[in-house]
Amino acid sequence: MSYSIKQAVKQFFRNGAMSTASVFSISAILLILGFFFLLVVNVTNIAESVKKDFDTIQIYLLDSTEYALSDSMMKKLNLMPEVLDVNYLTKEQAMEDFKKLFGDKAYLLEMRQENPLPNSIVVRVTNIEGVDAVVARARSFDGVEGIKYYKEAVNRLIRFTNFIQVGALALILFLVVISVVVVSNTIKLTVVARDREIGIMKYIGATNWFIRGPFLVEGILIGLVSAVVSAFVVGFVYAKIIELFGTDLIVMLSTGFVPLRFMVGNLAVIFTALGVSIGACGSIISMRRFLDT
Repeated sequence: MSYSIKQAVKQFFRNGAMSTASVFSISAILLILGFFFLLVVNVTNIAESVKKDFDTIQIYLLDSTEYALSDSMMKKLNLMPEVLDVNYLTKEQAMEDFKKLFGDKAYLLEMRQENPLPNSIVVRVTNIEGVDAVVARARSFDGVEGIKYYKEAVNRLIRFTNFIQVGALALILFLVVISVVVVSNTIKLTVVARDREIGIMKYIGATNWFIRGPFLVEGILIGLVSAVVSAFVVGFVYAKIIELFGTDLIVMLSTGFVPLRFMVGNLAVIFTALGVSIGACGSIISMRRFLDT
């Protein structure tokens, strides 16, 4: 093992141009995979958030609607078999909940002198199929300004999420194959350059795995360096995206991006596993052509 590591490091720096080319190639592929991972995870997160909103119907009330009328609405809704529970949400409580979504940027809401949010009735349904009946009943009430109801949007978002997940998986498999070919060709050039040396080692009794070891470690080293570079770049870009658009996403969809620490931590593990696997597979494939298995 010690011999393999020393030889691998020497070969990595000795073939600096090819090693750098391999690192850039694999890093580029991992970057594409990383950005697709960010897209898939965040789209899935948004879809799950919207699905939860779909289980809950929010009935916005006019400012002129008195609580007595609101209480009458809630009692009528509670009698419906499709309704699980009904709650009254004041505009003050709605603003407090909205501030929690903004996190450390909640001070922006303090600049408004008036609370623009309306009082509302929050209805949780027993099952998705009963939502239409509850919405139809709510629309028949007086004093209702609007109803938050996204059934069609949720269905479209779920279909879009499934399409993104399948497409990303297909792209990942395609790019992984390309990465293995890139590393395999890089290691193969090193093997060809040391063909005579390998022949002598085999002649004096060196085993295939003793010869294969340095090349295997070199492929793993290339994968590790690529993983570190890719994780750093994706983390940096993702942090900037959150900084620029995080608040806007909260305002539009009432949900934020998946936390930076969670994403970068998982991407680092995924990139390391992919980088090591790609490097190892590329080395093994290139060596099979020169050594008996």
